[in-house]
Amino acid sequence: MTGAVPTVDLVVAGNEASDLLAVRAPEVLSAYGARRAFWTVLDEAPIDRALALLVQEESGRWAAYPVAADAGVEQGRTEDGEALARFGEWVYVFGSHFGSKAGPLRPRRAFVARFRESDAAVGLLRLQVVRNQFRLHRAVNDVLAGAEITTLAPGDRVRHRFIAETVARGTARAKTWVSRLAPDDLPLNVEGAAFTPSGNLLLGLRFPVTDRGEPILIELSGLVGMFESGGWPHAVRALALTGVTPAGALTGFRALSAQSDGSYAAVIGSIDALGKGSVLLDDHPSGGDVTSRHVRFQLPAEPHATAVPAELVADLAPLHNVEGLAEVDEGHLYVTDEDQRIALWSGLSSDRDVRAAPPRINGRETSW
Repeated sequence: MTGAVPTVDLVVAGNEASDLLAVRAPEVLSAYGARRAFWTVLDEAPIDRALALLVQEESGRWAAYPVAADAGVEQGRTEDGEALARFGEWVYVFGSHFGSKAGPLRPRRAFVARFRESDAAVGLLRLQVVRNQFRLHRAVNDVLAGAEITTLAPGDRVRHRFIAETVARGTARAKTWVSRLAPDDLPLNVEGAAFTPSGNLLLGLRFPVTDRGEPILIELSGLVGMFESGGWPHAVRALALTGVTPAGALTGFRALSAQSDGSYAAVIGSIDALGKGSVLLDDHPSGGDVTSRHVRFQLPAEPHATAVPAELVADLAPLHNVEGLAEVDEGHLYVTDEDQRIALWSGLSSDRDVRAAPPRINGRETSW
């Protein structure tokens, strides 16, 4: 990978871009004068201040637009949005369900939000937000406990910082959600999401991983019911993504995307960032110095399948921080996690080369 990284600077400081999701609503494209546009989420802010559009104008120039949103009673009460997925006319946003890198888990990160995409064409975007109070944590841990795949056992320090301390804090504050946490639970870090054609949801976990260091997918049913009927999702199965983790490494999901041909694309990489006090990496150092990889897979039709064979599309080395990918005519577009900015890269469909994508940089016109 060569060349300087071009950037699209955002007004809100201190944010990190997560995920890319192509805009499909023609009203939104028209409102922004866009040839094409992509949603991203800025994971350091509440979700009502974290949505942004990356727009390629008809002239070929790129610009970034924070999107003002109203989350009603949940305004300002969420954090760490990580993943975007589309089902029908709705765009869904998922919190990490994790915590700080040294723990504990944070209830504000255990949320799912959604908005009708066409509403972003005019006025204040209305968000529906459901904070699940660790119900999703419980469902995923239960399915992992009964799955045929074996998860990598976290060390005692991870369990103490992420589980025991979370329970202690919740108990001290008389929170009812403490009943949904158990001593042997694994902390979840959600980084990718995509819907299946049937409406089930695939969650890509950055952590936990399997005992072979492979990324884990969780299939959930009933996610839409959180908003429409007041129900809660059911975890259908846990799957291991096989064949794409480098020998001796640990890799988790960094992004997940449903593709137009019915397959799924993903970015896999480190289980946590280096140099930021990660308790996970204290216990599992081989999960840190791992560069990003773009992979592709088909979801197995067999209901009892546990392995999902995947193939390598592109090795994105030396990048460690690819957080999103999307299909474009030329191949793929990637977004990286950068302090104070958003950086875009393009992958060519004709080969496995990856090069810097030329968005609009500080008002200077560029083209593909």
